[in-house]
Order: sequence, then structure tokens, then C-alpha cells
Amino acid sequence: MQGKTALVTGSTAGIGKETARELARLGARVVLVGRDPGRARAAAAELARDTGNEQVEAVTADVTRQDGLLRLAARVRERCGTLDVLVNNVGVNGPRRTLTPDGVETMFAAHVLTPFTLTHLLLPLLREGGGGRVVNVTGGIPGGPIALDDLQAERRFLGWTFTQYNHTKTILMAMSARFAEVLRGSGVTVNVAYPGHGHTPMNRAMPIRAFPYVYRPIAPVVKLMAPLLFADLAKSARSSVWLASSPEVAGVTGAYVDRRCRRRPWPASVLDEHARDRVWALCERLSAGALPPGQSVTSPSR
Repeated sequence: MQGKTALVTGSTAGIGKETARELARLGARVVLVGRDPGRARAAAAELARDTGNEQVEAVTADVTRQDGLLRLAARVRERCGTLDVLVNNVGVNGPRRTLTPDGVETMFAAHVLTPFTLTHLLLPLLREGGGGRVVNVTGGIPGGPIALDDLQAERRFLGWTFTQYNHTKTILMAMSARFAEVLRGSGVTVNVAYPGHGHTPMNRAMPIRAFPYVYRPIAPVVKLMAPLLFADLAKSARSSVWLASSPEVAGVTGAYVDRRCRRRPWPASVLDEHARDRVWALCERLSAGALPPGQSVTSPSR
């Protein structure tokens, strides 16, 4: 990764921070993105100290907001002539439905719309290097059905086995698979990494009422065991780092890999072309205010 530049969202803690740490250890210039300026600066200083790589820096942005993404993209363009890797890692989880200031359901905004919009905004930089890699990080228990009439959880946020968190992580996969299609041949690749479970600050803060109803009786046990079973976040970051840096996947696009960096088939819901079309169309509509005319890519005609 010497001479390469990587941007990692949601990287002041958790899996994103460990992803950034390993990329810095491999020699990349790494730009961390976080909402809190103090935490972002502290994380950048920690990673620079621990890895011996002084090319670690921080940018502050709320990437769940379209104006935040516009400011972030502008700062990255000012600082970086090219961008070799974009890791869309930011994640949120909560017990109830909330909206961003843009009026978008928060988990859909963080997990789907943010990667869609930020990738579009940074495409010129990703193309400039001739082979930019986009790595979108899924999580939770993805792969279930995609409710096309309820993408933003207007009807259901939690259920017996359903959560909007898992739902949006599956929607992210559908959007990513479509993005890989529309960028095929451009030199920019789009792949999805599954990190497995990690004892992250987000998961530690997750209240019992955010679990699906059927899992709530065992949720306290899960929380108790998590520090013992899932504390090593370097393992959780392994798939993201591999997709971002490995020569084995140079030029590979439209792949989904598990926590052990093994390629896995897309779930049936993600392979549904109608689902991909609907998700893509919604993302285009919701990001219209952030994408300048002529900068968006379009879904392939069928």
C-alpha cells in the first residue's frame, strides 16, 4: 500500500479503526472520518504512533447527512490528488426509527445512501489512479428478504426476527452489486466485506430493546459473552483490509467475501434485479441534491 491513499468512514473506533490501523501499517496514507473532532484527531494520532506511519490524518464529517458528505468530498479533493481505496464502514444501530435532518431513515442513510452518495462524489479521484477500490462493509445478519415497500422502515422497524439494521445491511449489498455492474470496465471496483461479529462500541451501547423480540431473552447472555468471544477487532477488519489491499483481488468487482476472506454467493434477495432497480432508484432520488449534474452514473438499461 506504499504510495496509496485510503479513506475509511466510521474509523474513530471499532472495526473501522482497526481497518484504518492495518492499512496504515501496510504503508498507506490513511484518512480517518469521524463526527467528533477530538476523537478523530486522537484516533489519527494513536494510529500514527502505533504504526510508525505519519501519513494518518483525520477529517470531521457527519456522513449520514448529504451536506456533510458534500463537505467531506470537498475536503478530500483539496487534500488528495487521487484516492485508491474508499472503505464505507460507518454504521449505526438503535432501538427505534429516527430520521436524519434530510428526512431519511437513519440506518438507511448510514448503510445505503451514504456509500452510494460518497462513492459518486469521489469517483473522479478513484478513477484518477486508474484502479480505485470501493469496499462496502455489511454486518449483523444480512441476506434476508428486501421489503421493497418498506425500505426506510415506515411500516416495520423491529419484529420477531427482523431488524432494520439487518435489513439495510442487505439493501447495501444489493446497491453494491448494482454499483459494481455500472462501473464495470471503468477501473473502479466495488466489493462487499462481511466482518463477522465484533465487540464494538456500537454493539456495546446497543440496548436490549434493539434486539428482535425472539432474541431478547438471550440478549443479556450475548452481551456478557461478547467481550470474550468477539474482542479481537483485527479479525473483524480482516475482510475489509483484504479487499482494500490484496493483489489477489486486483480488478475483481462485484464480490462478496466473508470474515475469512472467502468469496461467497450473493443472497437470493440481492440477486433480484427488480430489488436492485428499486434500491438504486431510491438512492438516486434521495441523493439528487448532493450530486452535481453530470456526475452521477446510471443503472444499466435492461
